[in-house]
Amino acid sequence: MIGIVDYGLGNLTSVAGAIEKVGFEPIITSDPSELARMDKLILPGVGAFGDGMANLKSRDLVEPLRDLVLSKKKPFLGICLGFQLIAQSSEEFGDHEGLAWIDAKITRLAPGEGALRIPHVGWNDVHQMRKSVLFDGVPDDGLFYYVHSYRMQTSNTDIVVGECDYGDRFISIIQADNIYATQFHPEKSQLHGLTLLKNFLEKG
Repeated sequence: MIGIVDYGLGNLTSVAGAIEKVGFEPIITSDPSELARMDKLILPGVGAFGDGMANLKSRDLVEPLRDLVLSKKKPFLGICLGFQLIAQSSEEFGDHEGLAWIDAKITRLAPGEGALRIPHVGWNDVHQMRKSVLFDGVPDDGLFYYVHSYRMQTSNTDIVVGECDYGDRFISIIQADNIYATQFHPEKSQLHGLTLLKNFLEKG
């Protein structure tokens, strides 16, 4: 079973529908004991970083998730806001501490003065920077669906497996041991997104 973490933000039913479409059983829950029974975990999310962290704390999910992902090494996929929340901090609407599972920070997109709009909304590419099970059957420069105003920055280039061009390059996929995360929405990215999601569920 696949656990979708319910912390009050995100398109949970869309993610659940995509999981069902590729042949797996999703469970949407905020109960740590239920999450512990899941084979893999997905943290989706749409909204502001500060709200996301506040909701995780108010539902007492921060420590259980840390134990399941960092200590017990349960395979984890973060999507959009879920991708950003695993960083150490964010500058979105102030300074906020994140889950700090990886050495990274979240900063505002900088696509160039007057050149491109923020937020970055719509279809864009993923340049495959290094080999990953997520890319099996996914062509290099395949298109995925993005909705975001902030990006991840890290000095640890070893975890960066995909990047996107939007005026400037930003990280679109990371992989660090059992932790996978995408800035785009695989559940909204049609064939390539479903292929990537299935790869995580089968091989991640």
